[in-house]
Amino acid sequence: MELPWLSLFWHAGLVVLGYMTLVWIVSVIKVDTSIVDIFWGLGFVVLAVFYFWQTDGAVTRSTLIATLVVIWGLRLSIYIAVRNHGTGEDPRYAKWREQAGKSWWLRSFFTVFLLQGALMWIISLPLLTAQYYNRPEHITALDIIGVVLWLAGFLFEAVGDWQLYRFKQDPANKGKVFDQGLWRYTRHPNYFGEFLIWWGYFAISVAAGPVYVAISPILMSVLVMKVSGVTLLENSLSDSKSGYREYQRRTNAFFPWAPRS
Repeated sequence: MELPWLSLFWHAGLVVLGYMTLVWIVSVIKVDTSIVDIFWGLGFVVLAVFYFWQTDGAVTRSTLIATLVVIWGLRLSIYIAVRNHGTGEDPRYAKWREQAGKSWWLRSFFTVFLLQGALMWIISLPLLTAQYYNRPEHITALDIIGVVLWLAGFLFEAVGDWQLYRFKQDPANKGKVFDQGLWRYTRHPNYFGEFLIWWGYFAISVAAGPVYVAISPILMSVLVMKVSGVTLLENSLSDSKSGYREYQRRTNAFFPWAPRS
């Protein structure tokens, strides 16, 4: 299988390594591993801009996908930064820090930052191939499908985050389950939005490049549905929030649907 973009992909890996190393250094200084969450979306912005700078593909498609990634990544990083401001280290990372003891500062580099960097690097493949190939130069039906998927996903993610953030801002809602707005139809509208967004990037990339980069949206789908997203949250929320099990019985976990009576 010929991979003409492979050299550039390896260079992108070095960019990710440098980026995540800098984030890790900041986390050690701040004694807060959870800042890695803030820099997840921004990492894809860095890669999309790097690919845009290094490739000579179809200008319209390259500009399109780079713009979509910048909008998505900046919104996600800004939202997480605002949401986490003043809350201290995320309990998940705090627990790992306690278990690892004094060695956590070094272990976190490999188990958190390098791992997330490797995932970021692999998942970014459609962002590279969409910008690498210069045919066709015009926008195709697949590009349009990709944009539609991205728009739907962005709305689910951004609106879902905003609705939950407003709910949590009211002290009277502490410990309560939010089941209104988009959260009435899916327990995780933000993760469903992420799912749509990455399949949208894939559709745009396939308009110009190979289909095998489907590994990217497949991997992202597995992460948000089975690993670090839905499954991880469900395990903690079902035990920590009163009424969450009832919410689980009447509301779909991922794909939106009318609530069950």
